[in-house]
Amino acid sequence: MTGMWTRLAALILFCVGLAAPALAHTPDISTGKIAPQANRVYVVDVGFLATDLERMFQETMAERSDVDLSPPGVLEAEIGKFVAKRVAMRDKSGRACVGKVEKSGEDPTNQDSALVVMRFDCEGTTGTVFYDATRLLQAQGPKGKHLVTLTGAENAGETMLYPTDPALDLSRPMETTGQLMWKFFKAGVEHIVTGYDHLCFLFALILWAHRIMPVVKIVTAFTVSHSITLSLAALNIFTLPSALTEALIAASIIFVAAENFWSKDVDSRWRNTFLFGFIHGFGFASALTEMGVPQGAVVPALAAFNIGVEAGQIAIVMVVLPILLYIDRHTDGKRHDKLVYGVSLLIGLAGAYWLWDRLPAVLEMVKAMRG
Repeated sequence: MTGMWTRLAALILFCVGLAAPALAHTPDISTGKIAPQANRVYVVDVGFLATDLERMFQETMAERSDVDLSPPGVLEAEIGKFVAKRVAMRDKSGRACVGKVEKSGEDPTNQDSALVVMRFDCEGTTGTVFYDATRLLQAQGPKGKHLVTLTGAENAGETMLYPTDPALDLSRPMETTGQLMWKFFKAGVEHIVTGYDHLCFLFALILWAHRIMPVVKIVTAFTVSHSITLSLAALNIFTLPSALTEALIAASIIFVAAENFWSKDVDSRWRNTFLFGFIHGFGFASALTEMGVPQGAVVPALAAFNIGVEAGQIAIVMVVLPILLYIDRHTDGKRHDKLVYGVSLLIGLAGAYWLWDRLPAVLEMVKAMRG
């Protein structure tokens, strides 16, 4: 029985280690800011985190297989075409508004994001206008989310769209603060549960834990520190470039995984966790920022997202820790070194892969700053 549970625990963590390098998470979030103009004209700003757009663009390269993307301006134009094919406005009968891309490229307010500005002329339609982003959400994948902000109208507000949602009726009331908080809570849970780099960091921290209290201290320290930087970044008080943040997160994973080889002192690990939590908080903020924190509900949305992150984090720890403690009860209370070292090695390799993968972006950032 002991051997079976040891292999089971090792298999679970081993699978996480294998999945991590291949599936390092992206938020899968886009935004659509709709501003009505005169004569049934709408200006729509469609925004993406650069990592999300890059993934979708690569997955749809067949659409531009005969296009040379190297000349200046071609890539930006193709990004505009990509969005134009997947975002539309129409009336109830299905008559489409005439849309055109006005601008496409880097978001001037966020260097880690891309922005496509479209103008829709709906003068040839009648009745209610619908905003249709279903094809864009399909491109984002099953976890895709599209935060719509409607301005300059009596029903101005925000709503979150998912891949299974129909086109948005722009005449209906937007969501209440409570409804948005629930969606931000779910987004926070999803972000940590699919955030394989953050999970590897936590797994490495608790592999030597034989008691619950040290884990409580670790989770609490992580919560306090990342909540601080998450709030600072989400409120635009202080931020770090996404490329630098992601590289530092990878480095923190390597450190805590390597630490398992020279120290079994879990009681004092909350100190390192507290320091590294500041960096991970900026990572959490990238998803929240890209969602476009609702202007009229900044604090509730921030709180809901953070609580969601904590709920997901605690749920995962409550799954992993009992497995480790069960193994202890069947091995005379002694954690097998080979189990910890093996899983730590896998987690360290995942961190090294991420660091290697993310360093070019950091170098590009430094090069741009010097230029």
